[in-house]
Order: sequence, then structure tokens, then C-alpha cells
Amino acid sequence: MTSTQVAPDSLGIPAARDFPMLIDGRWVEAISGEWTEVTTPILRGHVIGRVPTSEAADVDRAVAAARAAFPAWRAQHFTGRARALGQIADAIEARIEDLASLTALDTGNAIRTQARPEAQTLANLFRYFAGIAGESKGVVLPAGDDQLQYTRLEPLGVVGAILPWNSPLMIAGFKIPAALATGNTVVVKAAEAAPLSVLLLAEICAEFLPAGVLNVITGLGSVAGERLVQHPGVDKVSFTGSTEVGRHVSRAAGERLAHVSLELGGKNPSIVFPDAAGDDDLISNLLLSSRVHRQGQSCTAGSRLFLHEDIYDDVLGRLSATLGSQVVGNPLDESTDMGAIINDKQFRSVTSYVEDGLAASGITVALDGSVDRTDGFYLAPTIFAGADNSWRLSREEIFGPVVVVIPWKDEAEVIKMANDSHYGLAAYVWTHDLDRAIGTANALETGWVQVNQGGGQMVGQSYGGYKQSGIGREASLEGMLAGFTQTKQINVRLRNAL
Repeated sequence: MTSTQVAPDSLGIPAARDFPMLIDGRWVEAISGEWTEVTTPILRGHVIGRVPTSEAADVDRAVAAARAAFPAWRAQHFTGRARALGQIADAIEARIEDLASLTALDTGNAIRTQARPEAQTLANLFRYFAGIAGESKGVVLPAGDDQLQYTRLEPLGVVGAILPWNSPLMIAGFKIPAALATGNTVVVKAAEAAPLSVLLLAEICAEFLPAGVLNVITGLGSVAGERLVQHPGVDKVSFTGSTEVGRHVSRAAGERLAHVSLELGGKNPSIVFPDAAGDDDLISNLLLSSRVHRQGQSCTAGSRLFLHEDIYDDVLGRLSATLGSQVVGNPLDESTDMGAIINDKQFRSVTSYVEDGLAASGITVALDGSVDRTDGFYLAPTIFAGADNSWRLSREEIFGPVVVVIPWKDEAEVIKMANDSHYGLAAYVWTHDLDRAIGTANALETGWVQVNQGGGQMVGQSYGGYKQSGIGREASLEGMLAGFTQTKQINVRLRNAL
């Protein structure tokens, strides 16, 4: 059955509608009147909505609105900002299902395994940053009775937040509430491939925020995103996306000495030591670390799996059976484990890697994820075994449900291989030996290491990468203070000191 023979309503796909942008508290079209169609990966080529096609002038008015709203927002007592963020968290929780359904439709992420947990994480992040809004405070230096020397942590101003398409709500939760809690105003550029759930988030937030404090625009990254990066009225650019685009963002924003944070790609190692092979939950945790429930479209995916040669065949066999049993299909269906890859461009990129792997000599195909269907962009997990760390598929970020399994026998060797990458975002270690676990975690050149677990980010943890995986941290108190405030030192001489 081809995509043209599948009825959208039979898949639970609602009728298409227009989704305007939020600028200065109003829902607006682009100045040009142009709209861009948004399609769903569930059904190839099927339009689910239209969003405004922003150009430079639209970005200018969003930045102007944020700039105008900044003085009053920064001047609020922190409890006022905390109250607004808490109200938003409550409102998000009341609309979890709406957010989850639209995310599944928009991104292709399965509603049960990915979209609903992501929407809940969004609520948790707004509540977390509401709770720590009062921590944006300075210190007093004991400089003698005739001096008052203190620091203030002040907001940066207008923050430009550029979101990715793979987990737009979760990444919005990393950036928006942290920036708002510290008194900044925000202009969000939604991902052109998946803007709809972010616009629903804007609708929820608008009820509780003054006009202009949060603005959400849509359009092409090369036009609207580029203008946001280079806009002289934007004090900080917070970008999540590919390393290639991140380099350009860094150069363009750095040219005008704007603050920049970057969360970029990853090619993350999972190291399994022999003593962990018999754990009942090892395979289920490797399933989580592989991020196949997000179709492998995650920069934290444990896509390089290092198995000790003594347990190689056993673990590989069990993992292949588990990944091969995942239900791939309509992300709006509660029975689905894995949804669809975001669009045709990404699908072709991932399948080209898979084809290269299938044709490679000396590589064992432990699991072939090819799916014979043409309705949506579906691909099941693929496992290539017997590889080494120099193989192209072992080194490049595929951003799809592909795991490369590499045997090892020497502890120093596997740490060296794990670190032999220009990425350094996440890593996973599996062992019962506490000394080995901590020693390995300390030796890995990566910003986030998980031991004996494979789940996702936790609210409050400091999240970010080493090397070409990024600059800066998010999702934590430390990330909020370092990423969205600047320090002012004030020295006062006291004339009438006793």
C-alpha cells in the first residue's frame, strides 16, 4: 500500500490548520504573508499545518518586543517570575496529552515511549527553574568595616534560543525557563521541520507572561535563524543542533562578541564489562541508551557499543533479539515502541549509512532494520557487529537507529577507543566494580557519564559536552547561572564606619 492509499484519518491524523507566531503577546503572520507547509513523518508528503515564513523583518520585530519587555521583567522580584513559571508548569501538566499528541504528529516520536515523557519533562523543567529562581544572587566579600563589596548576578538581556527538531519540547525546557527565571526575555526560533508543539507551548506560556517576554517565530534556519544569530539586539544565542551548524553559529555570534552556548552532536560509547553481562536489566538499559525509541535521533545515543570479548556473543545475541522485537509504526498508536524518522532528507541520510554497512566487507549484520513500507519514514533498529573504531560508521553521527558493536579485551584499550572521537557528549559504563566504574567514568572525555543505567536527562543535572559536542551547560542551577547571567562587582566606601 502506498502513502497515497492511506487515509490520514485512519491513522489519527487531524485536519491541517494554520499556526501563527507569537510576537509581543499577539498571534501574527509573517510580514510577507508567506506560509510554509509542515508535513508529518507518519505519512509521506501529508501536510498537517502551515506556519509563517519569517524573514529578517519578522525577527527584528520579535527582538524589538523582547527588548521592550526586558526592563520590567528583569525588575520584578524573583518570586513574581517564579510564580509565572510555576503556573506555566501547572498548565503544561493539564495539557500533557495535547502536547504529546502534537509532538508525535510533528516529530514522529512515539507517543508512549517518547512524546508523553518529553511533555512531562517539560513541565518538570519549568517547575524546577521556578524553584531555583531565587538562587540568582551574588556574594559579599568581607573587605573591612569601611567597605561594602558585593556582586550582583544580572540577566544578559534578550536571549535567542534556536531549537532542534528531534526533541523540541525538552530542549525548549532546557532554555526557556532558565532564561526567564533569571530575568531575561526570549525569542525562540522553532525548528522548521517540527515547529508545531513549540507553538502550542507558546500558547500555554502566553497566558501567564507579559507581552514580549516570550516570542516564538518560525521559518527557515538560513533566514530567520541566521538573522537571530547576527541580530545586534540579541545578547545571547543558545543553540542546539548539529556540530556543523554550531560552528557557524559560534563564528557568527562571536563576531559581535555575543554570549553563546552550544549543545551539538555526539558519537557516544557504551562500555560493558564482563561482570555486568548477567544483569537482568542490562539489555533493557542498553535499549534505553541506544535511544531507538527516538529512532536514534538523539545526540546522547549510545551508538558505539563496546562489548568485552568474553561476553560479546551472549550480549550481542540478547540485544539483537530485544531491538528486533520493537514495534515500529504509527507514533500516535499506544502500542508503538518506535515511530518515524523526521523527514525524507534525514531518512535518506540514515538509510545511506545502513546501505554502506550492509555492503561493507568484514562486518556482520546482527540485525537488519530495513522496513518494507512506503506510508511513512520508518526504519527499525540495525546492528552492525565485528567493527573496529576506525570504521566510518563507528566515527560519524548517523542520527538514526543504528548501533555499531566493537569487541575489546583490554581496559586501557577500550578507554582509548572510547575517547578516540572528536565528540564528547555522553557515555555509558556497565560494571559491578565500584573502583572500575568510577575510574572509567573519570577517564572518559565526555560531559555526561551514566553507570549501569541508560535513561535520559534528569531535571537538575548539568548537561553539556566536551570537545566538538558543545560549549556551556543546561538543565541545571549551574547552567542557569553560567549561561543566563553576568556578574557585576560593586565596591562601596563607607564614610562613617565605626
